[in-house]
Amino acid sequence: MVEERADLKHILQLNLAVIIISTSGTLGRYIELSPFLIIFLRSFIAIWALLIFCKIKGFKLNFSNKKDLLKVLFAGILMCAHWLTYFQSLKLSSVAIGMLSIYTYPVITTFLEPLIRKTGFNKIHLFLGILVLFGVYFLVPEFSLDNQQTIAVCFGVGSAFLYSLRNILMKQQASKYNGSVLMLYQMFVVSTLLTPVLFFFDLSVIPSQLAPVLVLGLLTTSVGHTLLVSSFKYFSATTASIISSAQPIYGILLGYFILNEIPSINTVIGGLLIATAVFTEIFRSFKK
Repeated sequence: MVEERADLKHILQLNLAVIIISTSGTLGRYIELSPFLIIFLRSFIAIWALLIFCKIKGFKLNFSNKKDLLKVLFAGILMCAHWLTYFQSLKLSSVAIGMLSIYTYPVITTFLEPLIRKTGFNKIHLFLGILVLFGVYFLVPEFSLDNQQTIAVCFGVGSAFLYSLRNILMKQQASKYNGSVLMLYQMFVVSTLLTPVLFFFDLSVIPSQLAPVLVLGLLTTSVGHTLLVSSFKYFSATTASIISSAQPIYGILLGYFILNEIPSINTVIGGLLIATAVFTEIFRSFKK
């Protein structure tokens, strides 16, 4: 289907999604639970929030064909793996390292989307993607397999690859189905895959962490990711991913004010490079 034109409203919607989702880094570091348990709880909470919302709005929950359903279910598997690796990266490092390592995904998307969707390469996207990559380089200048930070970056880059695949797959479905419905099915898959954690982890600690988990499930997941998926109707996955690269900037600011994680000068330089790519893409999208 032909993409609809992105206007100021849709650009603002995408950026609101970016701001909301950026809370995941701080919450991932703040919540004192295993990544497996955190992801299960956020997806389980999101299921009920999205289901109630879909029922109130009267959205159809069925798919027009089995092929589309299978794609969305597979996207749920990718989302589960993406979240687990991302939160493991956060636990091993800081908000800055965890968030910025996964933001190699605009570069990955730049190369993957034309291959998967069989479209031509856009030179400006390649340039902006490389700019983001340089930004990440300044944030993580030393790579050594002997330290925990490098392992965290590896988890982050792996998470980026999974997230890129998921976004490209959802781009194909966003023009056909409501974003909340797509997220509902994906959250069902994530929750189902992680149900065994209920038998292997200590659940007595959950009440003390319930407040931030609820914020993660209701705001970050249900609202933020639904807005993001809905925006794919108006943007290519590459454009959306480059604009979404502002998430680490917001996340680092939250990490500073809430967790007192002070960014280094390299973090500032990397953030500026990423911001340059983001605002360039926003300007290009608005001109279209």
